[in-house]
Amino acid sequence: MSIQSVGIVGAGQMGNGIAHVFALSGYDVLLNDISEDALNRALSLIDKNMERQVQREKITAEYKAASLARIRTTTKLAELGPSDLIIEAATEREMVKQAIFEDLLPHLKPETILTSNTSSISITRLASRTDRPEKFMGFHFMNPVPVMQLVELIRGIATDEPTYKALHQVVEKLGKTAASAEDFPAFIVNRILIPMINEAVYTLYEGVGNVQSIDMALKLGANHPMGPLELADFIGLDTCLAIMNVLYDGLADTKYRPCPLLTKYVEAGWLGRKTQRGFYDYRGDTPVPTR
Repeated sequence: MSIQSVGIVGAGQMGNGIAHVFALSGYDVLLNDISEDALNRALSLIDKNMERQVQREKITAEYKAASLARIRTTTKLAELGPSDLIIEAATEREMVKQAIFEDLLPHLKPETILTSNTSSISITRLASRTDRPEKFMGFHFMNPVPVMQLVELIRGIATDEPTYKALHQVVEKLGKTAASAEDFPAFIVNRILIPMINEAVYTLYEGVGNVQSIDMALKLGANHPMGPLELADFIGLDTCLAIMNVLYDGLADTKYRPCPLLTKYVEAGWLGRKTQRGFYDYRGDTPVPTR
């Protein structure tokens, strides 16, 4: 099962990072988004991030140019059809993902592998809505994709061994490390990480500490490179809340109840760095805690 060409659905934070690492590893990449502006922003960001790698002497200017030339863009989902591998990296909403796969199906080659970069949604359920559940997997990259070494490989109940092996080889070619996870809500990383963030928000909600003291405590007390509230802002509070809801609904355990304060921030549209406000206010020269 040789994979040469990759179609990526969604040119946001994850999609552009995935396009970046695949192009650097020699794959032909077709990046899709409904917005031409999003595609242009993605190409500009990939160019900037690759230039940073040139400055650090991780790659040469010639290799950067060759890698960028391997990335094409399209607003037409059907054009991804001939790809050997498709990675869906759209919004973390199941209805959106299902609609994308349904629109793709008539245009696919029989051997095309379908994957989702979902951070929490059931792979088995997504796969069941396609014509190839045996060739469907979770392919969960960490953010920021060019920097983070881990990729979670999640098999649905129907995923066959050749599909798993093919994707394992892809991860190796990307120079990353695969962690195999079973198809349970939020898989491994987010099953552990997001409840920790939710607990940090409860600690803030209950007045045990303020934003600054909670983040400092985990950075200096647990040697975390980033405090949990700072990390939540980086991930996006809407994404954190969505994953907590998947855990709460999927496992029916009250320990996964989203903190009301997290819900309140999302209702306010304070989603973290991407909206300039979350647990910190990013509108000035330095981030200022909002609580």
